[in-house]
Amino acid sequence: MSGKSIPVKGLCFDKDGTLFDFAATWEAWAKAFLRRAAKGDENRAAAIGEAIGFDLSAGKFARDSLVIAGTPNEVTQALVPHFSDLSPEGILDMINEEASIAPQQPAVPLRPLLEAFRAQGLALGLATNDSEGPARAHLASVGVTDLFDFIAGYDSGFGGKPAPGQLLGFARAVNLPPEQIVMVGDSTHDLDAGRAAGMRTIGVLTGAATAQDLAPHANIVLRDIGEIPAWLTEQGAQ
Repeated sequence: MSGKSIPVKGLCFDKDGTLFDFAATWEAWAKAFLRRAAKGDENRAAAIGEAIGFDLSAGKFARDSLVIAGTPNEVTQALVPHFSDLSPEGILDMINEEASIAPQQPAVPLRPLLEAFRAQGLALGLATNDSEGPARAHLASVGVTDLFDFIAGYDSGFGGKPAPGQLLGFARAVNLPPEQIVMVGDSTHDLDAGRAAGMRTIGVLTGAATAQDLAPHANIVLRDIGEIPAWLTEQGAQ
């Protein structure tokens, strides 16, 4: 699907690695969560970090880390064997609490960009594998919640990516056919979900994946979401 003759009427964004720089946010989260969960035991925190693909000493995620594209529930399940003193519910609560207060570094200045999209008449959605609560907290922290028509986490009743449920939910919420919506994300999970929903897809390089990783799954790969306006102009979307 080239998309050249189909107008773009909606954009659905992933959150981490797309609206926000992944490393700036989630490396800080991982350090805080692991040290809290390990009750300050640095060696135990490092060992637990390995279970989710995080090198505590380097402060870096492995490119195949579960945290990059997985849901908090999936991360919880990976951590359960390491916490005999915590229930799965307790681990998940701690993940979400630390996620809600993790520092957010927008990939680009968000409000001006999103306001420009709204001025063009575009519907805006958020589809994240994070929980909805932290997702709303992150959007609120940079003052852009009001610009979204639809916000869904993996726990919002639509499922998680790479399944298309969140994206189809957005399409229904804004009364648009999927072919008039573009899914924007930094992982193959995002792009595969978009394609499964019948949408065009834009990959961005503000997450952990490379252009080579994303290109087979995307209509186009851009440096960041700040390059979308020029792409829209090329599509004749105005």
